[in-house]
Amino acid sequence: MKTSAGWKFDNTYRRLPEAFFAEEIPEESAAPETVLLNLSLAASLGLQEDGLTAAVLSGSELPEGAEPIAEAYAGHQFGNFTMLGDGRALLLGEQLTPDGGRVDIGLKGSGPTAFSRGGDGLAALGPMIREYIISEAMQALGIPTSRSLAVTLTGHGVQRESVLQGAVLLRTASSFLRVGTFQYAAARQVDEDLKELADYAIARHYPEAAAADNPYEQLLVGVIGRQASLIAKWQLTGFVHGVMNTDNMTISGETIDYGPCAFLDVYDPDTVFSSIDRHGRYKYGNQPGIASWNLARFAETLLPLLADDREAAIRIAERQLARFGTLFEREWLQGMRAKLGLLDEQPDDEALAKELLLVMKESQADFTNTFRALTDSAMEPPAWFALPPFREWRNKWEARRSQQPAAEEAIRNRMRTSNPSVIPRNHQVEAAIAAAEQGDWQPVHALNRVLADPYAYSADQEPFTAAADPSVPYRTYCGT
Repeated sequence: MKTSAGWKFDNTYRRLPEAFFAEEIPEESAAPETVLLNLSLAASLGLQEDGLTAAVLSGSELPEGAEPIAEAYAGHQFGNFTMLGDGRALLLGEQLTPDGGRVDIGLKGSGPTAFSRGGDGLAALGPMIREYIISEAMQALGIPTSRSLAVTLTGHGVQRESVLQGAVLLRTASSFLRVGTFQYAAARQVDEDLKELADYAIARHYPEAAAADNPYEQLLVGVIGRQASLIAKWQLTGFVHGVMNTDNMTISGETIDYGPCAFLDVYDPDTVFSSIDRHGRYKYGNQPGIASWNLARFAETLLPLLADDREAAIRIAERQLARFGTLFEREWLQGMRAKLGLLDEQPDDEALAKELLLVMKESQADFTNTFRALTDSAMEPPAWFALPPFREWRNKWEARRSQQPAAEEAIRNRMRTSNPSVIPRNHQVEAAIAAAEQGDWQPVHALNRVLADPYAYSADQEPFTAAADPSVPYRTYCGT
């Protein structure tokens, strides 16, 4: 049975060579019950609430025009190359939105696929709530991201360390094309398929590149630029992705696959949350370097398209890859200037910003609340603000700010729109999930409401600004 709710699919990905996907049908849920529904996102997609039934949102019924597939891709997972694919996700199709956009809509946790490699393809409720909360918080923070449309209970149990409640997440993205998609195409060594995939990525995400003398070089340029901007935004908010495998890096420059992710409490570049990252490959301070490494793997896949001569292609790739560090540093420094209320540029700004981070590390300062306290003069300052290292830094900062002709109000407004009052605090996310798993959804709804406007600095946000107990170690898990 098919049902309509304003669906308007045009599934161009299925027109790629068949090797790029496998046709699949999601598992039918025993007793679907939608527990989270993002009505504002649904409206932007042109979808009507009355047609978004639990059966549709769980995959038990297919929307009109849906043609579910599991996408094929490869990836370097913790540095080791593997042929992969959607093991528990299905792309339903591409929704054409009222504003003329095109958005991938897919299920996560809908059952095994041809790429499940022995896994059950299912998802437990907790990780799906977590992705809903954090992906929507990222959207509100202004960080490019996949988004969450709904979480629906399936009525089935999911066996992990114990039997957990099964759930399906319905999520969206401008596309789920990944670096790993290109690695998959390159590994198959069918140049025609690789070219068709690259042309598809250009048409979908970088149409301006099509008119360039070398469209594939411009594709590389575009992806490098968007990733430099994205990773800078991660660093500026203290976001730790946790599993930056190449199959988790998008061509569009969006954050996807919220598995063992978390936000910094205490500032420390060596912070690792993921239980499976035993050597700290994806720690907070490594994220820019890993992004650069991943982009090099992407550039390798494009070599047959960049130039007929391999050495010439390598030179093109190396020239463009060398720009990542400069682009990232520029984006990061511009973001730090905004966080510190610096409206113009001076040569010593980078040193000033990095000195603050060093003081924060030595003081074991909370990342978000440090910038919040600098922004909000009415907030009681942390005790470490009275220590000599910070007082010395503050004198430099105030001297720097005094050199600006801008009024204090303009400086404060710049800081308020750059320093969130609230983030998805790890301990609060976990507490909300634990309550929901016991049937109490009020904490999840309250957290989502507050995170929807992270720059509000409102009184109702105060309870959500409390830092975690630093003596309690925090670990995240991928949920599979």
